Amino acid sequence: MPKLTQEQLLEIFNALKKEMQPYEKGSIVARFDMEGKYDLWSEFEGKGLEIYGRMRKDVAFAALIVQSSYVGFYFMPVYADDDKIKKQLSPELLKLLKGKACFHIKEVNKDILKYVKDALKAGYAGYKKLGWLKE
Repeated sequence: MPKLTQEQLLEIFNALKKEMQPYEKGSIVARFDMEGKYDLWSEFEGKGLEIYGRMRKDVAFAALIVQSSYVGFYFMPVYADDDKIKKQLSPELLKLLKGKACFHIKEVNKDILKYVKDALKAGYAGYKKLGWLKE
């Protein structure tokens, strides 16, 4: 596959960002929203929330970063419940997983968009169940 141009990478980034933007609500806010970088965090007011024995003021949800040859889709719900969330992800999306939570996306089509959309929906539901977000 030939190296993607910056224009192609931004096209992939913008298509994925459209899938993430509906989750920017309630306690979930965008900390970075610029060309090539977009990330969503759930922020907690007051003293925060205890997560795995540690008080936290926030927890990452998902992010996109344009890299040199792919768009990184960082999907943090895998850290909350790795086995359970991965079982909900499509095998095609899992093929793009490099490491624990980063998917290397090198093309965008209706299938990939659906897999990402389904992953975000499952991750949001998981965070909601854990009490890690407020609507």
